[in-house]
Amino acid sequence: MKKENSKLPSDLVSDIKTRLKTLSGQITGIVKMLEEGKDFEQINIQFKSIDKGIQKAHYLLLDEVYRKALAIGIVRAVDSCPGNCGNEEKIEYLKKEFPNLELSDLTNKLKEIQIIENRLKDFNEKKD
Repeated sequence: MKKENSKLPSDLVSDIKTRLKTLSGQITGIVKMLEEGKDFEQINIQFKSIDKGIQKAHYLLLDEVYRKALAIGIVRAVDSCPGNCGNEEKIEYLKKEFPNLELSDLTNKLKEIQIIENRLKDFNEKKD
């Protein structure tokens, strides 16, 4: 799949930066807790909190990047399909389901749209 060079939305960048700064503070807190010999369970709770925070920030980033890539792929497929390309139903299905897709589904749908784009490229090259 061709890589798109584009910036992330500023609100997403701001959100992720805020989350990472908070996590940085939590890590500093764990170091201090270790130095002070705090209870293992308290330290473990902080580790779990950091883990969840990192996962959430990562999820937000991946969701944005994958969703945007899929949207671009769908638009390209729609633009490349003249109405008799043999992929109309699948393209329409992806368009319809796009808003409801979970992050775990996005990677599979990206693969599907790439396959469709390749078919359409071949279809349109044979037509010319």
